[in-house]
Amino acid sequence: MSMQTGRRVGVAFVGMGGAVATTAIAGIEMIKSGSNRLDGLPLAGLSVAGMADYKDLVFGGWDLNGDDLAAAAGGHGVLSKDDIESGARALKGITPWPAVGSAKFCKNIDGQNRIVAKDHREAVSVIANDLRRFQKESNLDDVVVVNVASTERWPDLNDPTLNSTAAFEKGLDSSDEAISPAMLYAYAAIKSGIPYANFTPSVAADVPALLDLAKELNVPVAGKDGKTGQTMMKTVLAPAFKARALHVDGWFSTNILGNRDGLALNDPNSLQSKLNTKGTVLDSILGYPVEDHLVHIHYYRPRGDDKEAWDNIDVTGFMGQRMQVKVNFLCKDSILAAPLVIEIARVLDLASKRGDGGVQEQLSTFFKAPMVKNGHGPEHAFGKQEQMLRDWLGVH
Repeated sequence: MSMQTGRRVGVAFVGMGGAVATTAIAGIEMIKSGSNRLDGLPLAGLSVAGMADYKDLVFGGWDLNGDDLAAAAGGHGVLSKDDIESGARALKGITPWPAVGSAKFCKNIDGQNRIVAKDHREAVSVIANDLRRFQKESNLDDVVVVNVASTERWPDLNDPTLNSTAAFEKGLDSSDEAISPAMLYAYAAIKSGIPYANFTPSVAADVPALLDLAKELNVPVAGKDGKTGQTMMKTVLAPAFKARALHVDGWFSTNILGNRDGLALNDPNSLQSKLNTKGTVLDSILGYPVEDHLVHIHYYRPRGDDKEAWDNIDVTGFMGQRMQVKVNFLCKDSILAAPLVIEIARVLDLASKRGDGGVQEQLSTFFKAPMVKNGHGPEHAFGKQEQMLRDWLGVH
């Protein structure tokens, strides 16, 4: 466990009623009620001065579905009834705040718990007010925002509105259609001086307009797209193939999942956003393009949160001999993701306390498409990413 700080740190989730957020909150509530099960929490064994303890985390957030979190968690089917009962008092007492929604950016996910705002500027004001109210009513010392909402379609990154802070400000006033819900949350957090992490493939704080704003205001930001299952395995295996001079001729990947994330990805535009963040990992690590790197994601409702990922890897070794590696990962999507969002929140909060603003590259280990500070390519190899984080934390 980390050193006790006594600071109450609020974690405001965008997409609070989803499987990842409800799982994260239930797990922390179980720890608060006396459980000592810290399995799956990557930083649980480290003692880092100033880092918030798990028991000091307090949760709030937005969701288009207004159900209380106990009902939401029951619907996702990730947690057992016993798990939900263990955190039931807390989960039943939490209902999401009204959220920003856009059918143009996320076709398959909608709900009635919507922010009513006449334009983007007013929506940002509502989000910022929610954060202020959360901090005051929950008696919080600090707050972090983490986006775990459904995947949005990819925007036009060449749109001038997204490429300077001044243009973005004008876009807020005119409700420019280039600005997505994810960007509204990111902007509201950054302008409020609150660290922001994007655990989704959606484009948010990584547009130049918001990167510049975060740097100017010295607010920590991180992302994007949580690296949980199949891509995590790629970033472990690919460096090993490189070290053994095994040439990767092709890598076929396919996934089936049936949770709300899968439903969102059933829309081709949202799916493309996900594929954009998955696709660049191998070439970066191996140092050459894998021409036959195929990635498929399929929504298969009966599977729920129990995702299955298959990989077939064709490699060439000594004397041109060809071989294959096959990986079948049956994983619980949200059980892998939930502890990561908790750790991301704790590290971002610590970065804020240290006065370390802008992009937090040390969090690369948690993301498929890590954001970087100075325009260089991201580090994808798992071992190197882990060392970056440990060096930043000051643990060895």
